[in-house]
Amino acid sequence: MIGKLETVVLDTRDPHGLAEFYKKVLGAKTQTEEPTWVTIVDEDGRRLAFQKSPEHQPPKFPDPAGDQQFHLDIRVDDVDAAERQVLELGATRVPDAVEDNTFRVYRDPAGHTFCLIWD
Repeated sequence: MIGKLETVVLDTRDPHGLAEFYKKVLGAKTQTEEPTWVTIVDEDGRRLAFQKSPEHQPPKFPDPAGDQQFHLDIRVDDVDAAERQVLELGATRVPDAVEDNTFRVYRDPAGHTFCLIWD
């Protein structure tokens, strides 16, 4: 092993706003907050950080000329209840995404894709 993953960092034009979105989705707390950087941590110690990127362009997905770049899978117990909640927080459902009976695809307020997954 060369190293251990410490933090997943998302570029965004609004690091504070996107951190608030994911804090509410994940039940996380702010760990570090600076003008251009916010780190949140969930109850299991997993960290997400949000870095100011004034030129950030959301990924193009689904689009044959683009890709997701990466996405987050967020496990939920009740997908319908979770969907209502993330939509209220500013997420949008990806209308043309291929889904099945184990996941649904959304965009966060900055345009990054994430999935609600369940068993």
